[in-house]
Amino acid sequence: MDRLNLAPPDGFEALTRVLGAEEGLIRLVGGAVRDTLAGLPFKDFDCATRLMPEDVMQRAQAAGYKVIPTGLAHGTVTVLLKGQPIEVTTLRRDVSTDGRHATVAFSDDWREDAARRDFTINALYADPLTGEVFDYFGGRDDLAAGLVRFIGDPLTRIAEDHLRILRFFRFQARFGTGAPDVASLEACTARANDLMALSRERIADEVLRLLALPDPGETVALMVEQGIFRPVLPEITMDGLAVLRRTIEGEAKAELAPDAMRRLSALLPADPVLADGVGARLKLSNAQRKFLSAAARREAADGADARGLAYREGRDVALARLLAGGFDVTPILNWEIPVFPLGGRAVMARGISAGPEVARILKAVEMKWVAEGFPGEGRIEALLNEVTGG
Repeated sequence: MDRLNLAPPDGFEALTRVLGAEEGLIRLVGGAVRDTLAGLPFKDFDCATRLMPEDVMQRAQAAGYKVIPTGLAHGTVTVLLKGQPIEVTTLRRDVSTDGRHATVAFSDDWREDAARRDFTINALYADPLTGEVFDYFGGRDDLAAGLVRFIGDPLTRIAEDHLRILRFFRFQARFGTGAPDVASLEACTARANDLMALSRERIADEVLRLLALPDPGETVALMVEQGIFRPVLPEITMDGLAVLRRTIEGEAKAELAPDAMRRLSALLPADPVLADGVGARLKLSNAQRKFLSAAARREAADGADARGLAYREGRDVALARLLAGGFDVTPILNWEIPVFPLGGRAVMARGISAGPEVARILKAVEMKWVAEGFPGEGRIEALLNEVTGG
């Protein structure tokens, strides 16, 4: 019998006993089971239960746990375990779907609940006390084989929730090895236009989660080849793939953690206006839009002036531009960006009245200071003399 070697948070077993673990009423589900079997780290201990949401709340509160009714309409209750949220969701079956939302009915059938999940590797359950694994659709074998495939007919599952197209590729990038499942890939390709019905926030979230994976390059290339991005992000083309690959290779060489926004900027053309338009369409934050626009000015990147670029644009933008161009980022990795040590008072002490001339002189001195590699304050006086003729 397959068993899961769990390392749950302190007190988790006691909580599951309160919620009927000894009676078989609650099981771990999804990421905690899947990632443990795959030998990967995870954060969330999500649970499925045969109890109704109100019963979960009543049992947990009676035992002294704080409970948040996060999604009662969909059967989800969040129980706080020493500050850590544990989501507990009643078994469900879909009554109706429209590609974006589902109307559900509660169930007490584990297999029925598993059947409404998207991929076989996400429909794995485990007993929280014994670690026994329950696998209704061959998910464990698929996980071992690096195969990501839909439960049931892929076209039907995509019609239920169009976001599953992007989720398929994200899970392929994380768990897939070798060629993707043919039926799943063909269905995603055939229904790519369905993505237009989704909110741009949901699309952005999935795309950024994909790009945050260690090396999504091969999967992104597949998505471009299959025209997956075309309906919602036509700016991502084959031209951006080479830049993405350079960026990923540069990150690895510099031992930088993956950065989804940096990689998105690599995929987009070197056009600040276009990049900002993409950010607006995806409903990104103002800071994210500003970053995309600044990172798109790649023609300004110069490997010989890495520190000057970091000083002018900030480290994040400099890293994006330099990595996109294949330049060495070592000079700015652990470099503390200096503060320009000259102020207006020092200029006015030379007899120059406050106003535009002071600003012009400060700018001229600053440019020389940057060009010389940020020399110490002793050199600033000399630079000021050069600019003012003093």
